[in-house]
Amino acid sequence: MRAGLLQLCVGDTPSGNVPLLRDAMRTAVAGGAGFVLTPEATNCLSSSRSHQHAVLTGEGDDPTLALMRDEAARAGVWVLAGSLILKVPGEERFTNRSLLIDPTGEIVARYDKIHLFDVQVTPQDTFRESAAIRPGGAAVVADTPFARLGLTICYDIRFPHLHRALAHAGAQVLTVPAAFNPVTGAAHWEVLLRARAIETGCYVLAPAQTGTHPATTGTPRRSYGRSMAIAPWGEVLADAGTEPGVIFADLDPAQVDHARARVPSLSHDRPFTLP
Repeated sequence: MRAGLLQLCVGDTPSGNVPLLRDAMRTAVAGGAGFVLTPEATNCLSSSRSHQHAVLTGEGDDPTLALMRDEAARAGVWVLAGSLILKVPGEERFTNRSLLIDPTGEIVARYDKIHLFDVQVTPQDTFRESAAIRPGGAAVVADTPFARLGLTICYDIRFPHLHRALAHAGAQVLTVPAAFNPVTGAAHWEVLLRARAIETGCYVLAPAQTGTHPATTGTPRRSYGRSMAIAPWGEVLADAGTEPGVIFADLDPAQVDHARARVPSLSHDRPFTLP
């Protein structure tokens, strides 16, 4: 299976992002992708909570999700909506949700981001994702004809126990859609992705947002880019750099088995007491 990872620079208006997303998805399909993955916050990236409340919808009314379902069915491909920021009935906070869409356009798995980015990166860059996002509480694996997927989102990459649990649940491919901060991205992005691949013997597919995002309201957000596909042995198969575009990686489940046979650490877990 060929995976096509979309690197996008979306703005804060969901309807305005739809044409950009459609073109990128069709570029991925034209390049032979049977599995198309989009970044975190594909529908809207904004620093203004009031603006988000004005423009965002629930899952059933989101135009970005409707487009992705239509494109999946039109091309007959699997699509991971890396994440969408969605309203939740009866909740003031949104959910940050990854959705897996099958080649008929049906949603077959949903994952709500568990770990939220509450971090002061620099004196000028403070993030409190938990103020706007309701955390999820369940890890998710999903079966496809080409691999079992373990779904994560962005900041989850810093929590190796989640990825190890997904691997123990049978995941062969870990998806890590992201809108990584440029400061932490330059320091940690690649090494974290490679570490999760090496620890689990999984492919790691990380489509990312990049650049300075157009904003009609509030301070423009910036993202690191560098979408990556990592092999189960830890090699970087593809790196998108910092410009919007599409990168490709061919997935071979035999490589997962090979990496795990060489270093079978998933079978070497042992109980221990804490100090």
